[in-house]
Amino acid sequence: MHGDRVLFLDGEALVIDKPSGLPVDPPRDGSLSLENHLESLKFGFQRWPVAVHRLDRDTSGCLLLSRNPKAHARLQQAFEQGLVQKRYLAVLDGVPEGEGGIIDMALAKTSTREAGWRMVPDAKGKAARSAWRLVRVVDGRALVEFRPETGRTHQIRVHAASGLGVPVVGDQVYGRADRLGMMLHARALTVPRGAKDPIVAEAPMPERFAGFDDG
Repeated sequence: MHGDRVLFLDGEALVIDKPSGLPVDPPRDGSLSLENHLESLKFGFQRWPVAVHRLDRDTSGCLLLSRNPKAHARLQQAFEQGLVQKRYLAVLDGVPEGEGGIIDMALAKTSTREAGWRMVPDAKGKAARSAWRLVRVVDGRALVEFRPETGRTHQIRVHAASGLGVPVVGDQVYGRADRLGMMLHARALTVPRGAKDPIVAEAPMPERFAGFDDG
């Protein structure tokens, strides 16, 4: 992982721009994951950095890693307390109704032998809230900004598909495959640290988003 993928670095943490297709956790088949790049992300420290949260394999963008166990505990707490501001951009496979709003849709995990596991809307599941805003429409597809207030697995993907009725382009679980791949990008991250300056990072728009700039 080259240095140009590092968006923020200090003694406690770093934020990298994770490429699409790279899993955070090592896959069962032993293929490459973030773990294979941790040695190059030590920047003079003895320890490998540790991911504080997760991004899906095919989601690109801001991923926060801690550089020591104390910092890890504090940063994880910021996520658990809902203090972290996250901004995602997604290209949806169609155009949702309206200009924006809040999707409040609890989610639960379900699993079948045939299809494997996935997240589904379930009133008895864990609370999940996402603010969304329509940014622009290009050739019948919408660029939408999501600001999740909770951090459930696949939250934005299910909120797009089931909440807005329009899945993320290239989402093979909740939508359909696309030559562009999955069009979901963790654009920006702000993590408060009490009296210290917050961690602030923004990941550039990936090549697959050409024509869908948010500027």
